[in-house]
Amino acid sequence: MELMEAIFGRRATRAFTAEPVDRPVLERLVEAAIQAPSAINEQPWDFTVVRNKPLLDRISVAAKAHALKKRDAIPSHLRQHLEDPGFHIFYQAPALIVISAGSRDWAVEDAALAAENLMLAAYAQGLGSCWIGFAQRWLETEEGRRAIGVPEGFVPVAPIIVGHPAAPVPPVPRSSAHVRWLD
Repeated sequence: MELMEAIFGRRATRAFTAEPVDRPVLERLVEAAIQAPSAINEQPWDFTVVRNKPLLDRISVAAKAHALKKRDAIPSHLRQHLEDPGFHIFYQAPALIVISAGSRDWAVEDAALAAENLMLAAYAQGLGSCWIGFAQRWLETEEGRRAIGVPEGFVPVAPIIVGHPAAPVPPVPRSSAHVRWLD
């Protein structure tokens, strides 16, 4: 797959088949992630791969409850999802890859660059992915960090689900870029 095809074709996937993603495929996605640039080549990232369904379910419940404690910060249409006991924040994806960042300058930005590489590589492999913001704040808590074994000195930045898409995801309209040319 051409790079531009991956960039223009990748979408946030929120419906997955039950088919697991094999470990070597997930390892390859992490390898693609670490090819991202990082400030001063520090490579300040750490990866946690969760394929344990009961743990994914537990994180989903805990993250929903955590998010609902901050009710005012959540738009009403999203609050309805969080209040629905049947809503799973990971959309039943078979794998979650959490990219954590160290405490150095620009580490969060570096982790975000690694996340984009990972999501583009997933798309190129015929997989779907989605950055799950609802999980992020709970994973940053001590309980969340402990649940997935985030090392001391690291903070979860990018919780990304990965799986086989249940159906193609249609394109989302994009606004034109606002560009200032200073020639």
